[in-house]
Amino acid sequence: MKTRLLSVEEAASYLGVQKSTIYSWAWRRKIPSVKMGRRLLFDREDLDRIIEERKREVEPSPDQEQR
Repeated sequence: MKTRLLSVEEAASYLGVQKSTIYSWAWRRKIPSVKMGRRLLFDREDLDRIIEERKREVEPSPDQEQR
């Protein structure tokens, strides 16, 4: 079973960024976070949504348009 809430370290690894980036984004409220006691956690579903929102569409190459 996958854990729904990820630590700062896990979230950074999941998104492929530095821990400092995760802290910065959370502090500036660029990504949703959950505070559990002293721990800062991140919902895997929120991170997946961020990935989907930032995806860039692929434009067809010129040779694909001619088909």
